[in-house]
Amino acid sequence: MASPGKKSFLLRIDPALWAEIERLAAAELRSANAQVEYLLREALKERLGRNKHRPTPPEKK
Repeated sequence: MASPGKKSFLLRIDPALWAEIERLAAAELRSANAQVEYLLREALKERLGRNKHRPTPPEKK
């Protein structure tokens, strides 16, 4: 079951890539889901760090 306040979505992923994610997750004492979230956050930080002009998040209505 998804944690309250978190968005859940279906992700189709190559089995070999998933196996690597599970391997990394086990080595870093995380669940596979937490590992995916960690990797996405790290990639986003790196990507935004390269841009001098960060996009402004849309306002919530």
